[in-house]
Amino acid sequence: MDATAVLAAYDRQMREGARAEGSGARIERTGGVVRHVSEPGGWNAVLWSGLDETDARRAIEEQIAHFTGLGQEFEWKLYGHDRPADLGDRLAAAGFRAEDEETVMVAETADVVQDAEPPAGVRVVRATDAAGVDLVVRVHEEVFGRDGTRLRHHLLTRLAEDPGTVLAVVALAGDEPVSAARLDIVPGTEFAGLWGGGTVTRWRGRGVYRTLVAHRARAAAAHGCRYLQVDASDMSRPVLERLGFRALTTTTPYLYGA
Repeated sequence: MDATAVLAAYDRQMREGARAEGSGARIERTGGVVRHVSEPGGWNAVLWSGLDETDARRAIEEQIAHFTGLGQEFEWKLYGHDRPADLGDRLAAAGFRAEDEETVMVAETADVVQDAEPPAGVRVVRATDAAGVDLVVRVHEEVFGRDGTRLRHHLLTRLAEDPGTVLAVVALAGDEPVSAARLDIVPGTEFAGLWGGGTVTRWRGRGVYRTLVAHRARAAAAHGCRYLQVDASDMSRPVLERLGFRALTTTTPYLYGA
C-alpha cells in the first residue's frame, strides 16, 4: 500500500469532500475550512483545513464565532500532517481543549483478517432497532465512561434514514453485551470507517475486539469498500497491526465549549 497516496485520497474524499451525517446536518466550506454543522445536540466539527501561518488565526476566530453564535459546542479534528505545524498550539491558545491523540490506521479491505471467530459462549448480532442500539450504547458508556445520548440518536437516525450506510454490532455473552462497534459506509468514496470499538474490561484479551473487526471487514468487502480506516487508541493499535492495518498519521480532537 502506498501510504502517501492513500493519505492524500483520505484527505480528499473523507475530509475535504466530507458528507453530512443525517438529514438535519450539513457540510459548509468557508474560510479555508470544511465544517460539519448539525442541529442542536448533534455533532459539530471542523473536518479539514487548508491554512498557513498567515490565515490560521483568523480561521480559528471565525469558527469560534460561527459555532458560539449557533449556541453549539464543536470539535476541531486536527491531523498530524495539518498545517501550519503549530496549529494545535494555536487552538489551545484560543481556548480549545485537546483530548487524547489517536493513530489513523488504514488497511486494504481484502488484506484484513476476516475469519476471526468469537470465543466460546459469545455471539455477534447486528443492532437494527432501538433495543439493539441500547445494547451498543450500554457498552459505549461502560467502556468509554461517556454519556451515550448522542450516539443513540445518531444510530437511530442513521438506521431510520439510511440503513445501508451504517452497521452496528454487539457481542453478547449470553444476554450480556460485552463489546460493540460500528461500520460507516461512505457512498462515493473508497473508504469505510471502523468506529466505537470497545470491549468491557472483564472480556478483554479474549479475541472479542478482533472478532468485531473481522465481522465489519466482511461487511465492508461485501459493499465493495477498498479501504478500512480507524482512529486507533494505544490499546487497539497492536491488535489492528496484527490484522493488517498500517499507521498513516495521527488525529487529536480539540474541543471548544464542551
